Amino acid sequence: MKFFLATKNKHKLIEFKRILSDLNYDVICESDLDFTLEDVEETGLTFEENAFLKANSAMKATGLPSIADDSGLCVDYLDGAPGIYSARFAGEPVDNEKNNQKLLSLLKDVKKDDRTAKFVCSIVCVFPNGTTLKAKGECHGYIAEEKCGNNGFGYDPLFVSSVGCFGTISDKEKDSVSHRGRALEEFSKVLCEYMKEV
Repeated sequence: MKFFLATKNKHKLIEFKRILSDLNYDVICESDLDFTLEDVEETGLTFEENAFLKANSAMKATGLPSIADDSGLCVDYLDGAPGIYSARFAGEPVDNEKNNQKLLSLLKDVKKDDRTAKFVCSIVCVFPNGTTLKAKGECHGYIAEEKCGNNGFGYDPLFVSSVGCFGTISDKEKDSVSHRGRALEEFSKVLCEYMKEV
């Protein structure tokens, strides 16, 4: 079976393909199509709602079972912000450096114990027959006082997990604990159970 991976984020695409390769399903993305998908307005109030909007739109456009995710950083001191607005935290256009600087500014002089945060990822797969599969993953940690390393993307250089800062650890280490890695692990189980019934 062929699946369409609905993301325009090249970093997410790399992570998804790296983790999904073990499922032995044919996964394609927009660059494999002979047309361009329209951007989806993310009007949902949760990560799951936004993931569904993207997956459902892609399924209608391609006719293929389509997988999408929505993810972001939730900082406890900021009452869960930036949350679903993580990518555009510092405004348009999306700028990771400005997002990181804004976060550091808002947490200036905040002690380590109060800098707790989590990355959240919701994955939704919509099939042409109307079936919808869902999975969620979280990774808990804290926000560093300054950027560490150049690996990853987004807020990775500021997020410190149980195995280290996402900006300094290897892809394998990150996949083992990351929100997306955990969500994809859960999704693979849900998908395998569904495929047994089809």
